[in-house]
Parts: sequence; structure tokens; C-alpha cells
Amino acid sequence: MKQLSRRNFLRNTAFIGGGLLMSNAALGNVKLASANERLNLAYVGIGNRAAEVIKELYKTGLCNVVALCDVDLEAPHTLEILKMFPNVPRFRDFRQMFDKMGGQIDAVSIGTPDFAHFAITMMAIDMGIHVYVEKPMASTFWETELMMQKAQKFNKVVTQMGNQGHSEPNYFQFKSWQEAGIIKDVTRIDAHMNFARRWHTWDANIKGFPYPERIPSTLDWDMWQMQTLGHDYNKDFVNGQWRCWFDFGMGALGDWGAHILDTAHEFLQLGLPHRVEAVKLLEHNSYFFPKSSTLKFKFSKRKHMPALDINWYDGLDNLPEIPSGYGGSSLDPNIPAPSTGKVETVKLNPGKIIYTKDLIFKGGSHASILEIIPEERAREVAKLLPEIPKSPSNHFANFLNACKGLEKTRSSFEVAGPLSQVFCLGVIAQRLNAKFDFDAVKKEIPNDRFANALLYGPPPAKGWEQFYRV
Repeated sequence: MKQLSRRNFLRNTAFIGGGLLMSNAALGNVKLASANERLNLAYVGIGNRAAEVIKELYKTGLCNVVALCDVDLEAPHTLEILKMFPNVPRFRDFRQMFDKMGGQIDAVSIGTPDFAHFAITMMAIDMGIHVYVEKPMASTFWETELMMQKAQKFNKVVTQMGNQGHSEPNYFQFKSWQEAGIIKDVTRIDAHMNFARRWHTWDANIKGFPYPERIPSTLDWDMWQMQTLGHDYNKDFVNGQWRCWFDFGMGALGDWGAHILDTAHEFLQLGLPHRVEAVKLLEHNSYFFPKSSTLKFKFSKRKHMPALDINWYDGLDNLPEIPSGYGGSSLDPNIPAPSTGKVETVKLNPGKIIYTKDLIFKGGSHASILEIIPEERAREVAKLLPEIPKSPSNHFANFLNACKGLEKTRSSFEVAGPLSQVFCLGVIAQRLNAKFDFDAVKKEIPNDRFANALLYGPPPAKGWEQFYRV
């Protein structure tokens, strides 16, 4: 572990026993581990969801905050974290942060838009800095592939993708039920995400990107764009709006897919599909995501497990078939509040329906556990169900403990990379309104050169090519 610098950090703190207690209205009383047990963390992206990640990592008591980086340090959504850690060095450019402070940083948390994860991650791993990155790992198939290759090359660097349910009851239940033979012979999964999205009120007859607007004086717009440089600023590109656009985000699939399908993907050893189909797209256009999408991912037979189809449904009124005896649809309490500040009324909350040869399971997202349906069938199987182990650590403590060599991350790039790539393939189908075969060995789309080109995305802007070398 690198030498810890604590001069600024120790201000306004009080010693308690062998550790420290820091009090903050937003954090509560945080019991800190002793100085030599804490890791030095830097953060790239400090507003919105990134702010929540910063607070959750800090609440573990296992880290110091030693550097903060954001392309807009005076934006309203960045002020909370800046006030919490007023004496921590601040940067607008992650490259300058790493150049100046790399030797003092043990790990970095990346909470930027999807497309901006890549370069920060590649530089950090090159420097031997552990990486926690929000989901999905990257916005193109090939960038995700390079991130996996980089992590494999520097295998002492710890990686974790931030699908936090992968450290909660959902994860341990699926694993134990599969090992006990309760979950077996899965042939179909219907995954559904039917909350309202930001783009649902937009005009799908769009003929171009929104008109350029004056760039806020506090925002480094070129730095915000990173390797996608070439877009004119508009308020509908930033502060979460980036998720709406094919050029920047991954829509509902990239946002929610990892929270719904992560355990099934890992424990059913799905890997990459051999075919992806855009079954139905409502109000499709070339710029932002459809108002609703039905996608099909076809996975081949694996060892003793049969071939499996995943059907993805998003859009308010785009629901899968609901089996008899389904019952109610609960909402996981760990789901972050939506940007609207409320949970919309829907017919079916985000989750999945899993079909096997003998049983049907329903489940939510994030930490939500599975239930067997209908209720009569659940009662028949009840005595066969194993006890679900308790999680030894939440997703944030799991990462920090892994950095210290005490645990193994549950959503490392080795696990999360192929999952993220599944979503990248789905977005290509959405973007082109296409159906295509995929060669999982050669990692190419053999019979559609336009779709195949989207595996790579556009060439990086000048000055960003260096990050594409493993």
C-alpha cells in the first residue's frame, strides 16, 4: 500500500479507540479504520450518481479521499462533495490528476458518462491503480474488450464494476439455488424495465442533433467529450441526458441491464450471444433511443445447460407475457430515486421472469431475490431450498477489501466485461433496427459490415489514440 497522507484529512475529526470518527450531516458518523488500513482514493466524476458512490465508499471507513476530478467544478451537482471534502486537491482533467498525484493514489472511482469510462480506466490500470467503474464498463464492444485485456495484463490491479446488487442477496441466492439444483435447465429469461425514460417525451422525427448552445463558463466541454470530440454543446447532452443518445449512452439497456441480468449471466455462464435481434422498436430514429424496445439475445448450449433466449423489454407499455400466478411486482428498496424524484406508477416493476424445465421464477432488480411462482408450486419446493448465505461485504467494501488483498471482487472486469458486451450488442441492434449473427470466437458480426463497424465505434479524436493500446 502506498504511503498515506493525512494532514488535511485529520482536520475536524476526533480520535475514537484505534480509529477515527468523522461526522457529516450527509454521511452520519463514519467509523474510520486505522490510518495504515485505509486506502487513498481519487474520484473522477463527483456529481449525481458519482456523488452517491463517493459517499458509499467513504462510509465503509476503509478509505481516504485524496483527489477530486470533474469537468465542471462549479456546477450545482458537484458542490455537495466539494463541501464535504474542502481541503482535497481538485482537478478538471484526470490526466493531470494522475500525473501529479498518481504516486499517492491507491484506487480510483469513475462516475462519468458511459463513454468516458474507457480512457480513465486504461490510464489508471497502466499506473497500477485499482479501478471501481460504474456500469456499463464502456459504450462500445471493443473498448470493453480492451479494458478486459488491460486488466488481464496488469492482473495485480483490482477491478470492480458498480452493479451493487452483485454483492447483495440476489447474488448469493442465485448461486446457492443453482448449486442445490433448484435453478437448472433455464431456457428463457424475460427481462423488463418499464419506467419512464428521459427521451420518452422527445420528438422521434428528429432530423439532426439539437442546435448548439453557449457552453457554460465553468464547463470544460472538450474534456467532457473526451474521445468523442466533435459535438456542439447542448444542455440535452449533459447531466444524465447523455444516456438518451446513441453517440454517448446506452439507453435503458445499458442503465438497467446489469441490475437485472447480472446473476443469470454469470452463473448460467452465458458469455456472448450467437444472435441478436431487434424484434420491435417503437419510434425508432438515428439519434436517440426508441420509445420502447423488444430485443432477443440467443445463447448457445453450454456444457450441461441448454440453449437460452433472453428477451429484453423496455418502454412504458411494452410488457412481457405475465405467467399465471405471478402476483404482485415489488420494487427493490436499494434502487436509487429516479431523476424525477418519484417512482412512476407502472404495470410491472423492473425485473425478470426466468423459465426452466420445471419451475418459473420471478425477480426484481438490484438486490431483489427470486420467488418461485405460482404460490402452490413454491410451497411444494420450499423444503428443498437451501439457506441463502449472508454477504460478507457490500459492493463498496468488497472492492476496498479486495484492494487490500482480503477478498476477491464479485464483479471484476473478467465477470462484468462480457455482460457489458452483451448490452453493447443490443444497442447496435437498436441503433440499426437490425438482426444479426455474432461470432463469439472471432468477436465479429460476419454478415453486416455496418453493424460490425459499430463494435469499434468511430475513431477516437486526435490526442486520445494512446488509450487504445494494451
